Amino acid sequence: MSRGLDVRANERHFVELKDYIESIRDSQGLLMQTLHKAQEIFGYLPIEVQKFISSELDISLAEVYGVTTFYTQFNIEPKGKHKIGVCLGTACYVKGARSILDQLAKELDIEVGQTTADNLFTLEATRCLGCCGLAPVIMIDQDVYGKLEANNIPEILAKYRD
Repeated sequence: MSRGLDVRANERHFVELKDYIESIRDSQGLLMQTLHKAQEIFGYLPIEVQKFISSELDISLAEVYGVTTFYTQFNIEPKGKHKIGVCLGTACYVKGARSILDQLAKELDIEVGQTTADNLFTLEATRCLGCCGLAPVIMIDQDVYGKLEANNIPEILAKYRD
């Protein structure tokens, strides 16, 4: 669930985005370029940013929202400092990935696709991570943890909380 973006507190970011839009105004693919830059600036694309883009580019909010939600590289919710991907591919699932995912959700007090209130972790279910021999597997940022059991989760998370 979106917490809403404080527009006033992010005024300099909106100015930066407006300047960027002006610098590429005559380019092809203006919306995509603008969405990428906006996500780089804000970290995600909340509705307030989408409305700004709609106004600046003189295109409908529906079009901006449609593109934003169609492409998986765009996020409409803030992501945590650490992204946790739990592999639910066949090998991992058979070897107990669901219990790992459940334990992570419990420890973090969030559901899949959500971010913790402190913006430290985002929990995502993924498909094959290419580490089938280590099943079940999770990735936290670029770190891979394999042959997991649910009781390993608190110790692993502690490394990222410090």
